[in-house]
Amino acid sequence: MNLHSKKDFQDCMLSILEPLKPYYSEEKARLTLGVTMAHYDIGATWMEAFSRPLWGLVPFWAGGGKEPEFEEIYRKGLTAGTDEKNPEYWGECTSFDQRFVEMAAISYGIMFAPQVVWDPLTEEQKVNLCNYLNKINEHPLPVCNWILFAVLVNIAMKKVGRRYSPEMLEEYLEGLETFYLGEGWYQDGDSGQKDYYISFAIHFYSLIYAVIMEKDDPERAKKYKARAMEFAKQFICWFDEEGEAIPFGRSLTYRFSQVSFFSVCLLAGLEPFPVPVMKGLIARHLRTWLKRPIFDRDHVLTIGYGYPNLTMAERYNAPGSPYWGMKVFAFLLLPDDHPFWSVEEAPLPKLAPACPQKYADLFVYHYGNHTTAFAPGVYSPNGHGQIVAKYGKFAYDTRFSISVAKSCYELHENAPDNMLAFWIDGYVYVRRICEESKITENGVWSKWSPYPGITVETTITPDAGGHTRVHKITSEIDCVAYDCGFAVSRGDFEEVGFAEKVDGMSAQASNEFCSCTVSAVLDENTQVNEVADKPPVGYMITVDPNTNLLYTKTKIPAVKYHIRKGPQEIVTRVDAEVI
Repeated sequence: MNLHSKKDFQDCMLSILEPLKPYYSEEKARLTLGVTMAHYDIGATWMEAFSRPLWGLVPFWAGGGKEPEFEEIYRKGLTAGTDEKNPEYWGECTSFDQRFVEMAAISYGIMFAPQVVWDPLTEEQKVNLCNYLNKINEHPLPVCNWILFAVLVNIAMKKVGRRYSPEMLEEYLEGLETFYLGEGWYQDGDSGQKDYYISFAIHFYSLIYAVIMEKDDPERAKKYKARAMEFAKQFICWFDEEGEAIPFGRSLTYRFSQVSFFSVCLLAGLEPFPVPVMKGLIARHLRTWLKRPIFDRDHVLTIGYGYPNLTMAERYNAPGSPYWGMKVFAFLLLPDDHPFWSVEEAPLPKLAPACPQKYADLFVYHYGNHTTAFAPGVYSPNGHGQIVAKYGKFAYDTRFSISVAKSCYELHENAPDNMLAFWIDGYVYVRRICEESKITENGVWSKWSPYPGITVETTITPDAGGHTRVHKITSEIDCVAYDCGFAVSRGDFEEVGFAEKVDGMSAQASNEFCSCTVSAVLDENTQVNEVADKPPVGYMITVDPNTNLLYTKTKIPAVKYHIRKGPQEIVTRVDAEVI
């Protein structure tokens, strides 16, 4: 795909949204894209699908783009959705309402593209819209990135001279400070999570605030920009040379929003890296996504990651949810003479292989043609969907991706790639939440318990060829454990040259573009007679289809260990190669 000029990127954005036009309702306030449901009500579902395309359309309009049909759709839809007398009214708001999330995109439009989203409305229509948006000040919000939705609403109202809440605005801005950790990193409120919400939510909205409120609140604007510049130094390590991103954390169905932090940096006039580098990263990232089967037959974005996949979804993923990814197009706001539109793409800067990120609870190792994040399993117990898979694995890789579980009853259904999976009484137990952890200069250490009476201390040390795992296990029972490597594609619609080999204490799975070998390591301190009766053996798991996020059919190489009562240590070597 040619992504060079401003028109190239505008056309790319419109090509994603154009297929939606037939699915807007008569009054345009409702956009129906599927029949699956999220936990919120249907009114919020319609509003979500309607609002999220604005993340792409607003910078398009602000940057001089014209698309009369979408302009008419959004003028009409905003009017109908916020008019209590209209049959397409979006409905009343309650505490922690999904509608508050979608108000952010509308506020984005009021601030940056008022000529489309605000100015053409009649006074009555403006009053209805403002009254509706101000409902966010009347209800409690979750203590997380949601508080910034209220910040955007209030500064949008302030900008157009309408009623807003200075008290709530200040309260939420002060609340944001309690999230800040250091080195540019926040946590996502009281959940404690550090994932893409730090980049495509907290930093994204903070930089919008910095742009809009630079004159009114110069100190905060300066602070938010400085934090973004610091954050960028570590966040760029989440990508590899081809623009692929680490599949870590929740909301992965937002796909190309993974790189939107760099897009909003451009919007805010920040250059944490030279413009050619940022252009190259954004363009390569978009290409990797747009070559995948992420659209349905009508070219509507699907819930999933590398392909349609409801198994990996969260409870808040409705058919319109994936259009959060349109945030990637924030740079369309740039003027026609900005260097971004004329420079050639540049590769990533030279990155040090090892990047310990203590505030992110990750150790990222940059191999060049693939990048792996090693995690200690630190996350909130009150998760959404597939929380264990999205935060608790030992490793997350841009090319191998990760797998999600269909059940805890069988290994092939559990798909425990990059897990030490204990098989006990017909159930699979893996690391859920660690009790203690630390990120060191050399790797990751965590202490965890998969099952009552079993305690594991895991040390992971990455190097240029892969990584080594040392598990110190104390068990009150005899059982079996499988130390699993990366899932490797075995092909689906196309042959990929898959091959497997199980030999003694190792197992290898490979194809024409990658390879993973998992081996037991018996060092000089291991007494041979300790394992002679039941030595570790290589093992290959043919997992259920549609468990890996990128590849529909995979196999996982592993080593099978017999765990004895008492203390013991097992050492596993995982060698991963991308060709």
